[in-house]
Amino acid sequence: QQRLSRDFATRFRELEARRGGPLAWREWVELVVELAEWEVRLGQADEPGLQDALRTLQDSLRQDFARYLQRNYANWLHEGDSDRPPLSVDIGAEFLRPVLDLHGRVMLVVVDCLRLDQWAMIRPLISARFDIETAHYFSILPTATPFARNAIFSGLFPAEIKARYPHWWNDREDASLNAHEAELLSEQMRELTGRAVPIHYEKVFTAADGEALLRRLPAHLAQDGVTALVFNFIDQLTHGRTENSTLFEVARDTPALRNLTRTWFERSPLWDALREAERRGVPVLLTTDHGSIHCHTPATVFAKRDTTSNLRYKFGDDLRAQDPDSALVVDDLQSFGLPVRTPGTRLLLATGDRFFVYPTKLREYQARYRGAFLHGGVSPEEVLLPIALLTPRQG
Repeated sequence: QQRLSRDFATRFRELEARRGGPLAWREWVELVVELAEWEVRLGQADEPGLQDALRTLQDSLRQDFARYLQRNYANWLHEGDSDRPPLSVDIGAEFLRPVLDLHGRVMLVVVDCLRLDQWAMIRPLISARFDIETAHYFSILPTATPFARNAIFSGLFPAEIKARYPHWWNDREDASLNAHEAELLSEQMRELTGRAVPIHYEKVFTAADGEALLRRLPAHLAQDGVTALVFNFIDQLTHGRTENSTLFEVARDTPALRNLTRTWFERSPLWDALREAERRGVPVLLTTDHGSIHCHTPATVFAKRDTTSNLRYKFGDDLRAQDPDSALVVDDLQSFGLPVRTPGTRLLLATGDRFFVYPTKLREYQARYRGAFLHGGVSPEEVLLPIALLTPRQG
């Protein structure tokens, strides 16, 4: 612990010094990944004083990161910037296709709502059976499943999905926007390879889904093509703890959420699926669609009745935040690759650890959502994500 304290004190000064300067996207990745690793190490060592120092640095970085994305995000989408970071839409072309071309078959695993620190918790278990190469990418905005996960499976921004496949995109809040991931992946792989690639797609919500998957998985992995698996447990956990007092108690804070993630993983159908792939010598590409952030700060917004209900992002007409620093404002939805809505619709994306509240329901929202793990906004925890190539150890 003494050595850990010394190491952290040395690195902390260097990391804090970097905060003030202009950072390119690779430097943002390096910085945020290192902070997530320190978060895990200090949490395991039970060093509350050092953890507080780290949290203070992370808080100040979040506002810098929001400003960085405000300056650069639209340019990455429209100027053909050759040095932009990999985004959700690039997963198929940059990561999935090369593995498929090399091996003929690959298992793509998307763990919904997996943060960098949660990945750091389960990685040591996986490394006992696989060689791991980890890269990182930026989620598209908003950092929510209907946008980010569809972008992974389609290789397209939401506006492009709606233009090309209007029958697979519905802007209504009560509509399922992720009902066509298998078809989108099939179309993307056909476009990338020039041929029909066999796709075996499974989505796991419940224990029964997991058992059914594990019965079918050997047959999927025996065939060429892409076996695509989506695991929803962590997303369900982060949403469910807000509504369920028992879940809230066992995942009270970020360290508890990390530990619960590892406990779940050790007994999960995901770990069983990875071991099945290892036994059959099938490489695995493991990633997520977005992260989450532990929210403590309410931010008042003024909105009309038709505004969407999300807590970290909102679409609406005549929408504004009381504190301009609490949200990134997008008036031109197309500049962010999003479908056009009714005239005058703008997008607010929460920054820092804020969640949106209305002046009329201030106390109710504060009591219900303070301390919730949320996503959809602009923070390093939501946007910067791992993607790992897991190669089975031969012999």
